[in-house]
Amino acid sequence: MPSTELRRDAPLTGTARSRYRRILRFAALNLAVTWWFELLLPRIGLRRIAARTRSRRMQRLARRFHDLAVDLGGLMIKVGQYMSSRLDVLPPEITKELEGLQDEVPPVPFGQIRALAEAQLHLPLGRAFAAIDEQPVAAASLGQAHRARLAPEDAEQTGLDAVMVKVQRPGIDTIVDVDLAALRRVGRWLSHVRIVSDRVDMPQLVEEFAVTSLEEVDYLHEAASSVRFAEDFAGDDRVAVPEVVWESSTRKVLTLEDVTAIKITDHDALVAAGIDPAEVAPVFAAVMFDQLFEHGFFHADPHPGNIFVTPTDGERGWRLTFIDFGMMGEIPASTRTGLRKLLIAAASRNGKGLVDAIGDVGILLPTADTSELEHAMTQLFARFGGMGFAELREVDQREFFEFSEQFGETIRALPLQLPEHFLLVIRAVSLTSGVCSALDPQFNIWDSVEPYAQKLIRDERGNIVQDLAQQAVDVARSTLQLPRRLNELTNRIESGSVVAANPVLERRVARLERQSGRVVSALLFAALLITGAVLRTDLATFGTVLMSISVLPLLHALLSGRRR
Repeated sequence: MPSTELRRDAPLTGTARSRYRRILRFAALNLAVTWWFELLLPRIGLRRIAARTRSRRMQRLARRFHDLAVDLGGLMIKVGQYMSSRLDVLPPEITKELEGLQDEVPPVPFGQIRALAEAQLHLPLGRAFAAIDEQPVAAASLGQAHRARLAPEDAEQTGLDAVMVKVQRPGIDTIVDVDLAALRRVGRWLSHVRIVSDRVDMPQLVEEFAVTSLEEVDYLHEAASSVRFAEDFAGDDRVAVPEVVWESSTRKVLTLEDVTAIKITDHDALVAAGIDPAEVAPVFAAVMFDQLFEHGFFHADPHPGNIFVTPTDGERGWRLTFIDFGMMGEIPASTRTGLRKLLIAAASRNGKGLVDAIGDVGILLPTADTSELEHAMTQLFARFGGMGFAELREVDQREFFEFSEQFGETIRALPLQLPEHFLLVIRAVSLTSGVCSALDPQFNIWDSVEPYAQKLIRDERGNIVQDLAQQAVDVARSTLQLPRRLNELTNRIESGSVVAANPVLERRVARLERQSGRVVSALLFAALLITGAVLRTDLATFGTVLMSISVLPLLHALLSGRRR
């Protein structure tokens, strides 16, 4: 893994120093403007002027950053894309302006690509590959891809012929170090601005972005992610993953099987191949939700350029082929419970449950007042819950815009910060919804979400029954031990080792007697409830009766013994 800090013992070159200073100048200028309008003017009674000009200022700031990112390339384009998804932190004027920022830059001359690839592979490209196309298939800020054919020996060993060779841009390591160093400096500046620090931990955000960025420039990490992804879907005829040619791959060069096929949103090409786009949408959604809720390891950048539909001879006649595993997400175990609750609440249109789940995930600070958010979520589900893309398009745009403005203000007023892995979940779900809607305008993502929610609800019930069963075992063990313990206590009293006239002892004996009755009631409750839950699947009426009757011993176990 490359270093996450700019080396202090390596002085910046003229170009790197100029880049570093340019980023800092841009940040300092716009921080000064923000300080003037958002802090100084309100203090001298000119708050209305600041409020009246805020929208235009935010738009200008976003446009200037857009131009800076396109000019500098490197991580700046990634920063812009990252900022466009931070609806929890940034106003809509900024996120909307940066939505269209594409990671497309002029390609590096092939001579430089050749030199870097040969230095990495330690042999001439003519020996590594039988042929390589000097014209790149795609060029991005971090690297570019070229089509090639493997050398005969490698082709025989791997069983592959056509491959795709990704090569990093020369000097990208220095650019990444410079950009991260500048971003860390800006993050420290912002940590001293109260209106920012009260809402978000900027240094932490920068470090989260740094981790993701450094993984993207390590092609061996991407190769390992593709292998893990393939293992998750081993034997699944819905999904294919390109094979890695490890002999021709390094941290800066990645050689993969060329799996180019029909772009998933190419409607005409799908129809020409006899594939119904409307049938592709639910399969793609199901595959994405399998990643999120079954495997916990998911493709965080499933835009149309990263998914192909490959015709096959199988029963379905096609499969989904994923590429570009540089941006992957992993859901920690601590987050999965909250995410499950989130999905269940969303599927059941439960606004309060959704807010509670958001708190469990760790997005909201414990001191956050969630009453307004609960109200907003309830309104959201009441008006738009369960609507598909086609139905949402029929909603009056003025109503939709007004509600989104109010909802956005409520979200931004709360002290919340999305963890990086959760932000990637939102990105993946958003892109999934967009791709599915492009395939089928009538597609409703709720139809794909609800089966997972129902499964999670069944799993949660299973866990409850499991817990109750364990409790029943513990209660039974205590019940079996109770006569022996009472007998021991009686023997001690008869032998004179305990003064029977002690009022404290009398109360303890009486409490043990009452406890024995409560233990039996608790055991009976657990037995009735578990039996009813098990039988309810096949004998719904009888199972329900048993579960209902279990309330009686439960009440006895809870209420008896409360009298002094």
